[in-house]
Amino acid sequence: MRNYPEIIEMKRILIIGCCGAGKTTLALELGDRFGIPVHHLDQLWWLPGWTEDSPENFDAKLAEILKEDQWILDGNYNRTLPERLKYADTVIFLDYSRLRCMYQVLKRTFRFHGTARADMVPGCPERFDREFLRYVWNYNRDMRPRVENALQDFPGNVFRFKSPRKAGACLFRQNSR
Repeated sequence: MRNYPEIIEMKRILIIGCCGAGKTTLALELGDRFGIPVHHLDQLWWLPGWTEDSPENFDAKLAEILKEDQWILDGNYNRTLPERLKYADTVIFLDYSRLRCMYQVLKRTFRFHGTARADMVPGCPERFDREFLRYVWNYNRDMRPRVENALQDFPGNVFRFKSPRKAGACLFRQNSR
């Protein structure tokens, strides 16, 4: 996997990584800075009351976004990663430690508990969820290898960051030209 390639052009950007890594924050910052529409995959998947949409509906909504000229997609949903990679020109992989991600998820849970975050569907209030915390704790062991495998043959820009400081320094420095 390449690290910190020269940016030629970024129009279709995937931001992936463990929950709590800051995908949404980075997506919103990049979208605002470069005028690229941001789409949160959680908003495509969840219905009010933490009800999952069907894979068919999710895929149809995703397909409409993928047809657009520019987008930033924030989220994992590993099942659809191969399809998203077909359309993306850039992947930003926030490959942070489990402790950092757990801390951020717990902080977010306490901060927004009982209310829906801006990147979520109304009617999905933030809550404490042991299964979700287990997923975050095991992400680097269980999901990272799948992500790395999917990215092996990706022909576009791949940015893999181990810290938010390095992500910000590279992305905003390179794109300020």
